[in-house]
Amino acid sequence: SSVNLVEITPTVRPLCLQNKSYNLSSAVNLTRQVALTSDGNGLSLASDPTGTVNFLDMVNNLQGDSGRGYYIEMSIGTPGQKLNILVDTGSSNFAVAAAPHPFITHYFNTELSSTYQSDGRTVAVRYTQGNWEGELGIDRVSIPKGPNGTIIINIAAILSSDSFFLPGVNWQGILGLAYPMLARPDKSVEPFFNSLVQQLGIPDIFSLQMCGAGLSASSTVDPVGGSLIMGGAEPTLYRGSVWYTPIVEEWYYQVEVLKLEVGDQNLDLDCREYNMDKAIVDSGTTLLRLPVNVFNAVVEAITRSSLIQDFSSGFWDGTKVACWMKGETPWRFFPKLSIYLRATNTSQSFRITILPQMYIQPITDVDGTLDCFRFGVSSSANGLVIGATVMEGFYVVFDRAQRRLGFALSSCAVSGGVALSEIAGPFSAADVAANCSGGMLKEPLLWVISYALMAVCALVLIILLLLLVLPCRRRDRSGEITDESSLVRHRIK
Repeated sequence: SSVNLVEITPTVRPLCLQNKSYNLSSAVNLTRQVALTSDGNGLSLASDPTGTVNFLDMVNNLQGDSGRGYYIEMSIGTPGQKLNILVDTGSSNFAVAAAPHPFITHYFNTELSSTYQSDGRTVAVRYTQGNWEGELGIDRVSIPKGPNGTIIINIAAILSSDSFFLPGVNWQGILGLAYPMLARPDKSVEPFFNSLVQQLGIPDIFSLQMCGAGLSASSTVDPVGGSLIMGGAEPTLYRGSVWYTPIVEEWYYQVEVLKLEVGDQNLDLDCREYNMDKAIVDSGTTLLRLPVNVFNAVVEAITRSSLIQDFSSGFWDGTKVACWMKGETPWRFFPKLSIYLRATNTSQSFRITILPQMYIQPITDVDGTLDCFRFGVSSSANGLVIGATVMEGFYVVFDRAQRRLGFALSSCAVSGGVALSEIAGPFSAADVAANCSGGMLKEPLLWVISYALMAVCALVLIILLLLLVLPCRRRDRSGEITDESSLVRHRIK
């Protein structure tokens, strides 16, 4: 088979939204009756249809795909203004456009809401790609295809942004579902889901099914969508058992990766490399992102096992797409990718696997005669990110109540009758370190250390200035502290 590599300027950029967010002290206290059943492991299943939580009502409440993000319709303010909001498990801010922007069709007009209250604080959030600035406030929010009830939520009203809203996206805000530690400007700003649990009394669990597996990131077909189930898990959305891995740290949804396999090849790296400086599950990131050493090892292993040996580096680094004659699919040329996660029984692990259809991703054809594909894996300077490329193969349960993440086979990760993902286990974890994510410094801790070092440097600077201005009769010129001999010049930048 002949394959052509085509130079591209990517039109769809990974939504690497690793953000920050705020917290809210709730202004209301609504107690609702929630009727739930259990699967025996403490997992909330489908509820009484007359209760606050009816999971079947939430099925298919998402639209979108991995390239443009998955979003849910929400009603904000009084009277309600409907906006589409990006679902992002890699941040904690609930933020909506509150001013016109060329790439969005409408925005939340705070002046038209009788219940919006600004708290006078400004907030700025910078993502891996893009940033925005705005003001903090509170208002009433409801979700048409979500739990029954209206809640009072912290809202960041976005007044200006750069590379945040992108051409072709159909959402006007972002729903950060991670923990308060990521909240901006600080963790006193209660995240959306914390407020939802507190005010409506639903279980502290949500689950996510994203159904864009193997579909084009720039496809013109109707959005395939998915489901965000708030309060538990809907059994019709997954097959088989739910496999759980502990949440290592409650900031991002940080997990512990024990090893990676390409086909049947174990990369055989120190497990700490997979978790450097963290490994997270993030629905707001398009690709599977790997630390540089791990990424290079994966590309090398794929190249060794692939039936195609002459791919240029441009395909792997995302600057070129690979094209075949129309109708000729390339997936048989590539191996499966597997990630081993530590099980809740920490002496064991389980394996989640994606087929090539998940990471060799179709894009719009170039001239009508070719089918072109991109590599759905990229290198990362800030940790391993299990993004939509992997998540689309699974039903993912964010069981915050029991501090664990669950993976099950997604009912929609099927193409032509073939399942695009696999789960297997348990396996012994005796061959890896007892703590593969230990020793990693978290972002807030790094800030504390940075400020402490700055304070020490400032103290040294003050002492040096005092030595310069105080009379020292016994010191000759050879003993003076000059710019060249001072350490301060090299430490404070």
